[in-house]
Amino acid sequence: MSSSTLSIQAARPFEPLLRPARYKGAHGGRGSGKSHFFAEMAVTRALRNPGTRIVCVREVQKSLKESVKRLIEDKIIALGVGYAFDVKNDEIGTPGGGSVIFQGMQDHTAESIKSLEGFDIAYVEEAQTLTARSLEMLRPTIRTPGSELWFSWNPRNASDPVDELLRGPAPPPNAIVVRANYRDNPWFPQELEEERSYDERTKPARYGHIWLGEYEPAAVGAIWDRLVIHRNRRSEAPELSRILVGVDPPISSEEGSDEAGIVACGIGTDGRGYVLEDASTCGTPEEWAKRAVAVYDMLDADAIVAEVNQGGEMVKHVIRSIRPNVKVIEVRATRGKHIRAEPISALYALDKVSHVGAFPTLESQMCLMTAAGYEGEGSPDRVDALVWVLTELFPKLTPKGPLGPAMMPTRANAGGYRPLHWR
Repeated sequence: MSSSTLSIQAARPFEPLLRPARYKGAHGGRGSGKSHFFAEMAVTRALRNPGTRIVCVREVQKSLKESVKRLIEDKIIALGVGYAFDVKNDEIGTPGGGSVIFQGMQDHTAESIKSLEGFDIAYVEEAQTLTARSLEMLRPTIRTPGSELWFSWNPRNASDPVDELLRGPAPPPNAIVVRANYRDNPWFPQELEEERSYDERTKPARYGHIWLGEYEPAAVGAIWDRLVIHRNRRSEAPELSRILVGVDPPISSEEGSDEAGIVACGIGTDGRGYVLEDASTCGTPEEWAKRAVAVYDMLDADAIVAEVNQGGEMVKHVIRSIRPNVKVIEVRATRGKHIRAEPISALYALDKVSHVGAFPTLESQMCLMTAAGYEGEGSPDRVDALVWVLTELFPKLTPKGPLGPAMMPTRANAGGYRPLHWR
C-alpha cells in the first residue's frame, strides 16, 4: 500500500480536523473515538511526510502503559503499514528517519523541553489534566514550519488550561476545535453501549460528564472547589521542611475492594502545604506497603502516617516488613471522614495548600466530599490519606475551633517546633 492511496475513515465530527491548522482539538465523552482518530492521523501523517517527528504527551506519564503507544501500534497493524515502521521498546521509528516518542510533561523543565524543538506534531492525550505551566512550555517549543498541536480531552472544568485556551472567549487563530460523543461514532461497540446504558440508569449525576463530555459535576455543598485547587496549583515545590506519606489502608485486598490511599505532602519553608504525589493503588497489603515505602524513599520523607482503625498493629507491621526502620505515625479515626476533612478544606479555601502538578482522581474525590458526607462511589481513600497527612503537618491548625497561630515541626529537629507565620 502506498502513502498516496492510504486513507482513514473519520466520523463526521472529525472531518474538519483533516485540514491543516496550528491547533486541532477534539473534546467529548467516552466512546467518541477521539483517541482512535488522532492515532490514525499520526500514522498517516508519518507515512505521507517522511521524516515526521511526533511527540505524544500527557501531563503525567509514569510508564509507557499510560501512553497511546499501544493504540498507535494497533493502528499501524490495522492499516496494514507495518512494513514502514520500526516499533521499539520506547518509541516508534517512522519512514524517512522520523519517530514517535511518548513523554510526560510533568517531567520536563524549561531546559529539557528544548529537546522537542525539532518536532512537527505534539499530540496531547487527556489534555484536561495539562497544567498551565506545561501548556506554556509546550506551545512555543513546537515551532517547525507547518507544525501542529493536537489535543484530545474529556472536559473537566471550564478553568482547565486547555479549555481556557481552545474553548475560552479568545481562542488562538488557526484553531479547529470539534466536539464528538458516542452517538457520533459509527463504530461504537455493543459492549460500550451496554456500559453506557448502565451508567445512564445508575449514575445520572455523572452520566453527562462520562458519556456526553460535559464538565465534571460538583457535589452540592462540596467542601472543596476546583477553582480554588486550580488557582493554587504549582509546577514545583519550594524547599520543604517536612515531608510525610499518608496511607489509608483498605479493609480487604479482594477484587473490587477499596484502594489503598497513598498521598505524599510536604510543608514548605514558606509555611504552605504542598501535595507532592498520589500513588494510591489496589492490591495486597504487601503491594500497597511496598508502594508507600517507594514513595517514602523517592521523596526522602520523614515518616509514613497510617490509619490503624481497620488493621491495628498489622498496618505498622506490614510497612515495617518492607522497611524495618521506617518511622510510622499511627493515627486513629474518631470522627467521620467529612468532619475530619473540613479543617483541611478550610486551609485550601485560605489558599494555604498547593498541588504540585495535577492529580485528577484525587481532585475528583475531593470535590465530591460534602459537609454531609461523600457523594461519590465507594470510599474516598485518596482524600483520607490527604487529610491524615495535612492534619499531621498542620497540627495546630486543624483542631476544632478557629484557625490560629501555629507551631510547626521541622525536618532538622523533629522534636522541636518553630513559629509558623502565614504570608
